[in-house]
This record gives sequence, C-alpha cells and structure tokens, in this order.
Amino acid sequence: MRIGQGYDVHAFAEGRPLILGGVSIPHHKGLAGHSDADVLLHACCDALLGAAALGDIGQHYPDTSSDFENIDSRILLRHTWSLIKEQGFKLGNLDATIIAQKPRLADYIASMKINIAMDLEVDVAQINIKATTTEKLGFEGREQGIAAQAIVLLLTETTL
Repeated sequence: MRIGQGYDVHAFAEGRPLILGGVSIPHHKGLAGHSDADVLLHACCDALLGAAALGDIGQHYPDTSSDFENIDSRILLRHTWSLIKEQGFKLGNLDATIIAQKPRLADYIASMKINIAMDLEVDVAQINIKATTTEKLGFEGREQGIAAQAIVLLLTETTL
C-alpha cells in the first residue's frame, strides 16, 4: 500500500470560469492559473504522483509550457492515472476536501465524484469529496481563492 497527499491553491480572477472537479460552477469569478486552474484535480494529481513517488504536478505539467495553457485538468488527471497504472498500482480510495468560503458546493459534489471516478477508472464509491468553509478566516475566508487537499491509497496486485 502507498499513501499520497496533495494540496493546491489558486486565487480568484475576473473573467475566468470556475471549474472544480471538472464541473463548471456558476460564480462571478473563476480561478487564476496556467491551465483551467481546477484546484481539486490538481490536488488529486499531486496525491497520486506522491503515492507512487513520481514527483509532483509541476514536474509533469509545468506552467512554463504552452502545451498546458488553458488545458482541461481532467486531461492531466487521466494522464497522471496512466502513469500510476504503468507502475502497477490500483486505486484503493481517494478522499478530498475543497476549502472555499463561497460558492456553496454541495449541489456539485456528486458530479465531481462521477468525473473523478470515470477518469481514474474506479467505482464512484471509491471517491469521497467534501467542501468546507474557513468561517471567514484566512485567504479562503476572505474569498481571495480556493484550496483543495487530497489523499489517496494506492494498492499493488499483492495487496488486493
């Protein structure tokens, strides 16, 4: 068994869509970033890469490369998953938390779980996503951006 954790943060920006877990969320601001700035999927990628000891998202998808400019982060997640599978791992489970004062995300979590389960080729029961506020504390509480954390358990054939 291998455990990995990921963390990502993006600031809010005018004129961009808000994408979390591959889902478009109605909001007056999106997140700034080189890609689509899907903070949740970036944290998931980092957790997967960390569990397999394959570095981090910045090493694989650098923000200095035009190849990844405005890219859909689901493409990055699927590519990351292919790297994990090449190492002989299977996903035990993924647990993630989105930290945002606004917008409220409860209505979108089921769709996020479905997207991630599809991209990681697992049952949706292996994916858990939570959303929380910071009670108006910190940059998230001041509505300056959104953060996400993810933890994954990878299994090898011998642990199945």
